[in-house]
Formats: sequence, structure tokens, C-alpha cells
Amino acid sequence: MNKTKILLVDDDVDILNLLEKALRADGFDNIYTAGNGLCALRACKDFMPDIITLDAMLPDIDGYEVCKRVRQFSHSPIIFLSSKNDEMDKILGLAVGGDDYITKPFSTKEIVFRIKAQIRRMEYLRMPVSDSYVKIGDLIIDPDGARVTRAGKEIQLTAREFGILLRLAENLGRVLSKERLYETVWGEDSTGCDNTIMVHIRHIREKIENTPASPKYIITVKGLGYKMVNPHE
Repeated sequence: MNKTKILLVDDDVDILNLLEKALRADGFDNIYTAGNGLCALRACKDFMPDIITLDAMLPDIDGYEVCKRVRQFSHSPIIFLSSKNDEMDKILGLAVGGDDYITKPFSTKEIVFRIKAQIRRMEYLRMPVSDSYVKIGDLIIDPDGARVTRAGKEIQLTAREFGILLRLAENLGRVLSKERLYETVWGEDSTGCDNTIMVHIRHIREKIENTPASPKYIITVKGLGYKMVNPHE
């Protein structure tokens, strides 16, 4: 029995019932549901889910705003579910802190697969990859605890943001292409990954840089990708 805590958020009761039934059939037993944004926020604080599926269009507070508020206290993976298939809607979902974006209609098997993929990534990020913290300037990355601090203040990152930052830090001074970052962190083919990586890099910069528009830690190497540097060296 899988004890991963899952929160399903959607104003369509039929969708909630289908997803819950599919997850329970696959061994997930710790499931909570919410039908609007306010209930979702309360559930996130009380239930502290490990992973969240979030409808982008809710009747009171839309999913994008819910995601932004959740990111103030949680970095649990968030999978957006939406009937909107426009690229800008997908980018917005990632920009506010989402980890995945699935358009409706979808199969319940796909949702279960995506949830399992997020769980595998969380488990991977918890695996020790070094014997000590990674320290770059006043930025400290704890691979074992999946924690990041800067000047003693903890920085909240999503699982994928942490994965990208860790990969860049482990390759300090080396340029990593968008494709390599995507395939390493997402664990899947990198076709069409450009906007996804750009959005996540921008979001990381907003959290770790003093001036995100003039980054000192994560540098863009035009036409090649990104590299991390120590701004104090």
C-alpha cells in the first residue's frame, strides 16, 4: 500500500471520483480531494500532501493563484490539469511553480503514470549524491535533504527547480544544454523542451539572484545552454 499523500483538486466531481478510483486501484490509499481553491489551500496546510493535481480553472480562485500561494510554504510537485491547450497557458502553469501540465481530456492511466514519475523524481532527489553540501558563494545546496539556503535563509524550490540547480552546481563552470538538463531532471526525451527549461531557469533566478535580470549565479551561454559560476571568484 502506497502511503504517498495525494491531493486532487477539481470542481468536477466526476473527474475527482475517476482519479481517486484509479489511484486506489493502483495502491494509493492516502488521498484527499478539494472542489475549489480555498478548500485546496486549507487542505495543503492541514494535509501537507506529497503531490498535488490542480485544475487550472476553479470557481473561486483559479489554479494558477492557488499554485502561487502553495509555493509560499510547500515545494511538493504540482501537476496542472486544464482544458486549455495553448502554449502560453502551459508556460504560465510552469512559471507560477507547477511541475507538469496535462490537458483535458486525459486518461486516468496517464495521470497515474505522471504521479508515479513525480514520486520517482522526489525519491531520486532525496538520494545522497555527495558526502557534503555544495557551497557556491553564499549559496548552500544540501543534496541529501533537498534544501537550499542563501546567506542562511532557506529558499523554497520545486522538485524540478532543485533538480536543475543541483545539476548545474555539480557541473560548476561547465555549460549544460537545455536538452541535457531536461533529460537529466525530467527523465524523458527533450523534444520541445526549450520553453520549459527557460521558464524554470527564470523561476530559479527569481529565488536565488539579487537581480534576476542580471544573474550572477546562473549564466546564459547563447546558443549553448547554461552554466553555474561562483560570483565571488
